[in-house]
Amino acid sequence: MSDLLDDVVAAAGLTVFGAAATARPAGAPAPFPLLPGPELTGQIAAVRARGLDRVVLCGPGAGAEAIAATLGLDLTVLDTADPHRVHAALADRLERTVVVLAVPAPTVVTDAHRRAFLQAFEDAGLHDVGRRFVVVTAPGSGLQTVAREMGAPLFLAAPTTSALSAYTLVPAGLAGADTAALLAEAAAFQTPPPPRAPAGFAAPVPRAPAEPPAVPVLPGVALGETIAAAVRAGRDKLAVAPDGTGIDGLGPWIERLFGAALVTVALENPSSWGHEGPDVLGVTVGGALGRAIMPGGGITPDLSVNGPLGAQLLAWEQAALVAGAAPSPAPGDDALLHRLDSGVPAETPALVEGAIEVYGRTSAPTLIAAIDELARAVAPGGRVAIEAHLDPDGDAAAAGVRDALGGRVARAVTFGWGPRAAPGAGATLLITGAVDHDVRVPGRPYTFGELQAASAAAPAAGPWLRLHLTDRATGVGQLLAALGG
Repeated sequence: MSDLLDDVVAAAGLTVFGAAATARPAGAPAPFPLLPGPELTGQIAAVRARGLDRVVLCGPGAGAEAIAATLGLDLTVLDTADPHRVHAALADRLERTVVVLAVPAPTVVTDAHRRAFLQAFEDAGLHDVGRRFVVVTAPGSGLQTVAREMGAPLFLAAPTTSALSAYTLVPAGLAGADTAALLAEAAAFQTPPPPRAPAGFAAPVPRAPAEPPAVPVLPGVALGETIAAAVRAGRDKLAVAPDGTGIDGLGPWIERLFGAALVTVALENPSSWGHEGPDVLGVTVGGALGRAIMPGGGITPDLSVNGPLGAQLLAWEQAALVAGAAPSPAPGDDALLHRLDSGVPAETPALVEGAIEVYGRTSAPTLIAAIDELARAVAPGGRVAIEAHLDPDGDAAAAGVRDALGGRVARAVTFGWGPRAAPGAGATLLITGAVDHDVRVPGRPYTFGELQAASAAAPAAGPWLRLHLTDRATGVGQLLAALGG
């Protein structure tokens, strides 16, 4: 890979260190995601002027969470059925809350969230309840009809996973993000940088009239082509870490962005486990224009992507298009509804250790032996995907299981809250927890706890284990201690 990692390309204040300075042939398309028009910012401002400043996003929220984390915004993302998470969201500042339903089409989970908040607003005696919702959906979607019946502000947008679409910018903007600035940064990035002058020259060297003009190198194209070349060379794992210079939370969003094209490991920081191995391409992201100095023992990145947030989002989306990536499809509702109707069958744990029940095919005598057995079932070059069906806030410490397990096994280890579509061959470690205070879904014959249990079913392919925490806090601490984390 050394021949690919030898140059710097830049545009609109964004720099990619280490990407190959290879442009596509003259006239070849360099795809960009479509940006919304400037009217979106005005529409967001009009809704925000109503004074509801506590924003709850119901729908896929990785892009909005990345924007909120970088800008320090108060944004609650509900893309899980965990009843503890739902209970906390329903109890927090309801009189100041606006609920954003942002999905191209209604799902079982977003419908449950809508019903729960509608009931909570009515129980609290709040007026004009429909105006406390904002709907972002595709034209013709069932949610479009729901929004009109409720009298909720409605934003229509073609189905997309872009972080620069209304599905992400509406909740981020309502939470206080300067969406005009983000779109301006992205629009500036769409303008190709001029050819760079050779060192020692103040201006480009004049060319003979017959010589064709140089094709400018687009950072997103160079980034995407470098990633694609790495995958072809066997480096099909992308380890992404924030470098501590102001861009936070992009890793989980980049994981969703590349989908099944490659295994993306979102590192907590540059010193986290997960950037080792000949099949891993290490990347750091940040706001500073220059390679950041990594902490002792941290990652020495193959690539560094630095620059403004809006340009970062567009560069990565262009890179995914160039690399041929496609976001993983969201889990379908049909199987979920079937499991709800038929009921989740009772299981007998393979072993019980402290506050953790272990389910799955294992004859291991201890918790750590069962986890090691699962990891050994993964061939070299595979991955272990952790699905935590828990509360991302109340059970936040569970995210540390990724780093702890990554330091124990010579395999890529990914982590996500709730059901995931994990790319690549490997094993799945499911983590569920006891429900202390369930929440009924108004107008439906099930609770959020039952909905979550149905979504946490065993994967259809590959070895798996499910760790059920009979006490969430105690179980997470016990698991981390067993892994040495």
